[in-house]
Amino acid sequence: MRELTYTQALREALSEEMERDGKIVLMGEDIGHYGGVFRVTEGLIEKFGPKRVKDTPISEAGFVGMAVGMAMTGRRPVAELMFMDFALVCADQIWNQAAKLRSMSGGRVTVPLVIRAQQGGGRGNGAQHSESFETLFTHLPGMKVALPSTPADAKGLLKSALRQDDPVMFIEHKLLYNTKGPVPDGDVTIPFGKADVKREGTDLTIVSYSRQLLFALEAAETLQKEHGISAEVIDLRTTVPMDMDTIVTSLKKTHKLLVTHESHSSCGIGAEVAMRVMEQAFYELDAPIVRVAGLDLPIHSARPLEEKVLPQPSAIVEGALKLLK
Repeated sequence: MRELTYTQALREALSEEMERDGKIVLMGEDIGHYGGVFRVTEGLIEKFGPKRVKDTPISEAGFVGMAVGMAMTGRRPVAELMFMDFALVCADQIWNQAAKLRSMSGGRVTVPLVIRAQQGGGRGNGAQHSESFETLFTHLPGMKVALPSTPADAKGLLKSALRQDDPVMFIEHKLLYNTKGPVPDGDVTIPFGKADVKREGTDLTIVSYSRQLLFALEAAETLQKEHGISAEVIDLRTTVPMDMDTIVTSLKKTHKLLVTHESHSSCGIGAEVAMRVMEQAFYELDAPIVRVAGLDLPIHSARPLEEKVLPQPSAIVEGALKLLK
């Protein structure tokens, strides 16, 4: 199996799907000859031409609105937001149009739109370029939400997203682009709504996704080496649909749950997972659920302050030790 970077895996998925389906069109700021701010679309304009790889003005409301219209009329657009924070600029097009039109038309209109967005902190980009908004889109009926953590998942989930007839928010973390991992050859897709057990364990279950999943794996290694604690690590991969069956199956073995994510703690995915466990598997729990998440503060540019706001692997270790007391 080949080893690719997260960036290469995404680019390969786009290229393969554009070859397979001539209706797929890419659009966004600087995605053409420049190749995208994180280089994901590099070389695609030379391969597919400017009619299928479109540079847009700096107007998210404009080009996302255009993408919604294209999706309604037979195309399969992929709109790239340079930073997730700018999703609020085109919120009406996402919330009131893309997510609702299929329902409002009684199924007569579909919106096969993929919005690729880069989110997360860790680069010192400050409060307006470091947000994580997956909770907003998970809350929004009509949208599907994917947050791959590995190159293989990035390729497989993006290929699946490009074949959906519903709008998909495809969320990439800025600090995952240079990570490497094995990626299978061929037309391998990963279904939405199927979590992945990234590490087997017996003492507690850790649920996470995106870059925080890598921190969870690092924390699990520390727990094993320094404390003899066996942690099972589950990657949600998609928050809509959300795979609770895998989590409940794990809890029947470990009976303890820790949920961790980079986005703010209040009303986040951790709270949602915890509540669903309370509704579906309360009697499997031997201890209160622990949540390790970002502080409810704007994300600072200064590295020491940014690291205080964002949950580090050490915080996951501390949370696990608290849970196991």
